[in-house]
Amino acid sequence: MNAEKEILLKLVTVKMPFGKYEGRKLHQLPVSYLEWFARKGFPKGALGEQLALVHTIKTTGLDHILHELERL
Repeated sequence: MNAEKEILLKLVTVKMPFGKYEGRKLHQLPVSYLEWFARKGFPKGALGEQLALVHTIKTTGLDHILHELERL
């Protein structure tokens, strides 16, 4: 499996570890929540990078990619 696909697969398996949407998979987070992070600052480390990527994917209309990966 290539690195890009592995990164994307984590977006449909990793769960939000804290906050209002704790326990929800990252790709299931609402855009409004992701936009809040974009304004306030994403967390440091891997989680912040993943949230930023989900935000970019959802706000550019590419979220169908995540729905396809979820079925794998």
